[in-house]
This record gives sequence, structure tokens and C-alpha cells, in this order.
Amino acid sequence: MTEPTISQLQPMPDDWQRALAVVAHPDDLEYGCSAAIASWTDAGREVAYVLATRGEAGIGTLDPAECGPLREREQRASAAVVGVSAVEFLDHADGVIEYGPALRRDIAAAIRRHRPELVITLNHRDTWGGTYWNTPDHVAVGRATLDAAGDAGNRWIFPELVGQGLEPWDGVRWVAVAGSSTPTHAVDATDGLERAVRSLLEHRAYIEALTDEDPETYARGFLTQNAEDTGKRFGGRPAVAFELFPRG
Repeated sequence: MTEPTISQLQPMPDDWQRALAVVAHPDDLEYGCSAAIASWTDAGREVAYVLATRGEAGIGTLDPAECGPLREREQRASAAVVGVSAVEFLDHADGVIEYGPALRRDIAAAIRRHRPELVITLNHRDTWGGTYWNTPDHVAVGRATLDAAGDAGNRWIFPELVGQGLEPWDGVRWVAVAGSSTPTHAVDATDGLERAVRSLLEHRAYIEALTDEDPETYARGFLTQNAEDTGKRFGGRPAVAFELFPRG
């Protein structure tokens, strides 16, 4: 039995103060979420970033030892554009992240440190919809984040974290998945879209390795088209879509 198509997207909940975004690589958030994040920080909400890797395997013409620090710098600059100053890296290996207890533990520890009500991650499914295959890193981190939201609140899962001063946090109310082919909710991107473009442009080295197109033309075209497409299901306003998984 097929699930019904969701024709209109609902507004994201706004009765929260702290969010934590957990993704695999530098640029993962900038390719879809940053307009929403800009609007949230404008409203006085706290958002922190945790990245599983430094993206060191992301540019074929750069050795990982050079690429990792470069992409870390780009990510920190990118986050600052949308009002995010807390950016952490877990130092898992780019391209070969393994789903399992070690990854769940690291993400659960981050959730306990930051104590968010909303956790954001990227598409954890095998494809982006249809036959466009997702990467193993996105799948592993997205799935582990959904699981770690529960792990963070259980004293007896990863009990060693308590010894590190990280008491359980059972306050995650939602996990929001960006890039889902079955979104349920959205955030108005009108006010944040211009900063989202500038935020993505901070990943200039990555973009220049990815395409011969002018970086600003590329970034503006990609983000504007996605926001307008989402807006067709959100009252005609440009928007960022999420699949929302309530907890509790």
C-alpha cells in the first residue's frame, strides 16, 4: 500500500530555543538548510553545527591533509554568515563513515553537550528520491542522528558519557531531516535566502572544483530554484523543506 502524497507542507514548529545540526561534511547544510537557519538565528534562537568529518576527501585535486583544514575554514566562515558560531568536528574519516555504536556515541555526546530541542540532519535514505543514489556518509550520519536523539536520553546507553560529565538529555522534541523526498514541513526562506547564497559561496574551493560555472551564479541558481520549487507547496513563498520526526 502506497503512502498518500503530501500536497501541502506545514510550518515547522517554532516553540523551541536551541537546535543542533548534525551532518557528514562541510557544505551539507549550505546546500539546503542555511536559509532556515538564518531565519532562526535572526529570531534569537541558538543553533550549533556538528560535522562528522572535515570533508578531507571532497576535492580530487587536493591531498586530504591540505583539503581538510581548508574545508574546515570554509565551513566556519559559512556558518558565521547565518549567525552560527559553534561548529564542531567529530573527525570520522570522510567517505568511509561507519554507522554503528561509535558514531551514535559521538552524536549522542554532542546532543548531551548542546541540549537541543530540535535536531537537524540530512537525508538518511538510500536515494534522494527516484534513482539518484545517496552517499554512504549521508546515510550513516542521518540514520545515526535519528538513533542518537534517543540514545542521548538513556543513562544506560553509553554510560561512559556520564563519567565525562555528560548527563542524559531527553529534551529532543523533533528530528528534522533536510533533503528528504517525502517532506512534511517547511520554513519560509524569504528573509534568509540571500544569506544562504553567501553562506554557500564561502565553500568557494569546493564549488570551483565541482563546476566550471561562475560560483555565485551556481549558488544562487541552485538555492533559488530549490526554494521556489518547495514554495509551490508552501503558499507560494520560497521555502526550505524538512521531514519532521516528532519524539516523545
